[in-house]
Amino acid sequence: MREPAARLLGLALAVSYAVFIVALYVRQPQTVAEMTGALSATVGTYRIDERAFADGLQFFRTGQYAAARLALERADPAHEDPRTQFYIAYSDYREGWGRVYNDRELFARGLEAVDRAIALAPGGRIVVDDPDLQMRSADELKAELQAGLRRDASDLNPLKLFRQRK
Repeated sequence: MREPAARLLGLALAVSYAVFIVALYVRQPQTVAEMTGALSATVGTYRIDERAFADGLQFFRTGQYAAARLALERADPAHEDPRTQFYIAYSDYREGWGRVYNDRELFARGLEAVDRAIALAPGGRIVVDDPDLQMRSADELKAELQAGLRRDASDLNPLKLFRQRK
């Protein structure tokens, strides 16, 4: 191989590797599953585990929210599917909601998941057509989670005990 061609090939490989490192730095995957999922999503080949997603929905509908989150996390280990992230956030909301007080840790995790879902969705808009849900859009869910994290004088209102979970 001639010297200019070898140099050009080396430069192309170095630039490709640098782009890969910068992409990893920007996305900051926490696990190998997230990293491989992000790479396959970039290429357009990422798919969730439909069986694990169905299991998660079944657990969600029967009120087993912790089990639902585990199954949904297994379905989308790379956190690349907006619909799955929406259901993870909703399960955090449902488990963390209380008549007297909300579980701030679960609401904060739910807010992170719904933010991920919004970031992944085309146009930043998610609407889930599920008749079992009272909140069908990510915007409604995000507003409810943010309201649950906020502390103000309305927390002392005794009528709050009669509100309904969505």
